[in-house]
Amino acid sequence: MSDKVYVNGITINGSECIGNGSSALVNGTAITTPVNDDEKIAGVFYNAREEAWYTYDTLQEIANHLLSRTQLRPKIGIILGTGLGSLANQLTDADYIDYQTIPHFPVSTVDGHVGRLIFGYLKGVPVMCMQGRFHYYEGYPLAKCSMPVRVMKLVGCSHLIATNAAGGLNPKYKVGDIMLMKDHINIMGFAGNNPLQGANDSRFGPRFPNMVNAYDWKLLKKAKEIGKDIGIDNDLHEGVYICLGGPNFETVAELKMLRIWGVDAVGMSTVHEITTAVHCGMTCFAFSLITNLCVPEYDTEETPCHDDIVGIGKSRESTLTEMVARMVKHIHMELKK
Repeated sequence: MSDKVYVNGITINGSECIGNGSSALVNGTAITTPVNDDEKIAGVFYNAREEAWYTYDTLQEIANHLLSRTQLRPKIGIILGTGLGSLANQLTDADYIDYQTIPHFPVSTVDGHVGRLIFGYLKGVPVMCMQGRFHYYEGYPLAKCSMPVRVMKLVGCSHLIATNAAGGLNPKYKVGDIMLMKDHINIMGFAGNNPLQGANDSRFGPRFPNMVNAYDWKLLKKAKEIGKDIGIDNDLHEGVYICLGGPNFETVAELKMLRIWGVDAVGMSTVHEITTAVHCGMTCFAFSLITNLCVPEYDTEETPCHDDIVGIGKSRESTLTEMVARMVKHIHMELKK
């Protein structure tokens, strides 16, 4: 049986349309789909088997499930990157929810990503923490990688703090530094690979979201103040981040190109999460922990290693925890005004 997908009279991946415009055929199984404009992408499946785009109702089901398993109602969501998951150990009165137990939720497959949501208090402030994210190189489409951000929004989060481990391309950076993300380059979007592609559901956000000032400048300013207060201002930078597909690290030629573009740090996450968060109206703050140096020279001995990346994250645990905790406290106080 063909694994072509036909949805609401729309041709998917070049396949011709069949049926009455209200169902999808996947490996011979009819999938009934809503026909209103906001939900016309229901029933589209990745590789004709795995769901790639989540409908509003499906995500609301996930959010309701999570809310039924915790009494907390956080306004701040946190995504913890590779090697940074230990920050979650600082949460108190926490409810731990493994991804495997959440309906429709994917699972993390990368070392250093535990794979669970945590609802708890960080220095007295309720937060929703994602301990382990999803990457494009794991085989998940970007819409699925960034799906938890929309769940955070439906749970009630108005702010997103995203962290990641990144390679430092700026020659002024050193291992262990922190780069506050002031902007990003969505290189995968250059090729049309965007978490927002497909039919737009206006309940999430507008068809064409504005990405200028995606990273809130007031939070950037506060983060620099916090860095000075905790004595890491010499290790703190503002810069431009780029997300590559991975899982391989960059070639020397690629690094040379990225430096010309003005890239300061290179990673494999975050951009699609921020894009999704901005689309649904969340206020965003993000930073990279520089865990290795990207040296665009052929005779360098600097080569990235995943185990080293995880180790650097653990070595900076106390500093990162303090920084995130103070940012959370600041956001919490601003929301109370």
